[in-house]
Amino acid sequence: MTPLEEAEAVAALRRGEVVAIPAESSYGLSALALDAAAVSRLFALKGRSETAPVPVLIPDASWLDRVGTRVPEAARVLAARHWPGALTIVVHASADVPLRTCGGTGKIGVRMPGPSAVADVVRALGLPIASTSANRPGEPPCLRESEVIALFPGLVVLPGPAPGGLPSTVVDATVDPPRVLRAGPVVV
Repeated sequence: MTPLEEAEAVAALRRGEVVAIPAESSYGLSALALDAAAVSRLFALKGRSETAPVPVLIPDASWLDRVGTRVPEAARVLAARHWPGALTIVVHASADVPLRTCGGTGKIGVRMPGPSAVADVVRALGLPIASTSANRPGEPPCLRESEVIALFPGLVVLPGPAPGGLPSTVVDATVDPPRVLRAGPVVV
């Protein structure tokens, strides 16, 4: 990804558009997490259920307390140990997070991505993005730019292959002790 391509993706996100970006395992469809209209466009484009929360990727760990509320110490320990990386931590959503982003659950999955194009974009943007795999529900995620373009024509799509592999580990830190909801590459 060139600086120009990154700048184009950041500008599109700032305009409220959905952008396709290679992440640690697959391509993701991304939009500004705190912009309800942008998240609605993301859900509509993917055909995602309104009751399915979408993960929020943050530029740095300080955002955990900005998108989450009543963040337990266990979540902070997990973040310190495994971020940046493939660990999504579920916490109670702050009032700044649109209900659509958390699927109406009042909880949000938060992740600071490891080395990847999506990590570069979210850091350059300086704001959290909602990001979900680039696919239709029930279908495998896209791993190549050409697959994303064929499935979602008209999007800004950052180039570069996604390596494939397991999606992030998901841990619910709203319960004590925290509970693994989805096993992935990070062992907790």
